[in-house]
Amino acid sequence: MDLRQLRYFITVAEELHFGRAAERLGMTQPPLSQTIQALEEEIGVQLFARTKRSVALTPAGEQWRDHVQKLLDDAATLSGIARRLARGAIGTLKLAFVSTADYSLLPDLLGRYKNDYPDVEITLQEATSDLQIETLLSGDIHAGLIIPPPQATLHASLTYLPLLREKLVAAVPDEWIRSGRLAVSGDTFDIKSALTEPLIIFPRRSAPAFHDVITGFYLQNGAVPAIGQEAIQMQTIISLISAGMGIALVPESLQKLGRAGVRYLKLADAPPCIETGLVWRRDDLSPTLEHFIQVASEFSGLP
Repeated sequence: MDLRQLRYFITVAEELHFGRAAERLGMTQPPLSQTIQALEEEIGVQLFARTKRSVALTPAGEQWRDHVQKLLDDAATLSGIARRLARGAIGTLKLAFVSTADYSLLPDLLGRYKNDYPDVEITLQEATSDLQIETLLSGDIHAGLIIPPPQATLHASLTYLPLLREKLVAAVPDEWIRSGRLAVSGDTFDIKSALTEPLIIFPRRSAPAFHDVITGFYLQNGAVPAIGQEAIQMQTIISLISAGMGIALVPESLQKLGRAGVRYLKLADAPPCIETGLVWRRDDLSPTLEHFIQVASEFSGLP
């Protein structure tokens, strides 16, 4: 069965006359009759009741006509769909992101992309930076928003675009401030006053750059951090702080995550910064990814 046979069937169904149908199709009647007969034999169903004076659709042929017409209508749109897919106007984009990006660049970046390409289906997956890189290399996602590892360790098949650099702030239990356990001046916090307090931090295997920025900041201030808990989700870290389990250094955008019992404070002196960027496979030529990279490039305010 092919589309030509189906078009022939629809034409005969509309004309209910093989001669007129053949004239519309620009052919003679015998090959048209033979094509319809071959179609009926192939599907094992009589589509037309024929007499010497008339042609009529059988009950099965009458109902089948709607299905065939829908299929032909859909087939007629395929070339347009192919062109829109090639332009990236439709299709899919599989994007992963670290939990910190959910409070910084992810909403704005997705909003800009959806505004330009509303018909692209976006699949989102929250994952740590290390898992995103593994998933990228296996081809299961198009791109990821990560806290990048050192450039020298980034896989050669990947390309990285920095998008956002933000200061870290201290997230501390509010009860510790009220009880005097932490010394706070206004909305500023000096890490030197809490170097022995338990630190809640991302495990190094999940975000080595983030981990090293924080531990390096402690070392600059004369202490090795006392790591009390490790967690891979920012929401979990903030919950642990709310429970009085320790303090954390988090990106300043995380202040949008309000939680009872947690205070966000600026770090005194020169606070460390953390970077977030977009990573993708350099051999991925998906049009939807190409457009997303373009939107991200315009979004980025970094050199």
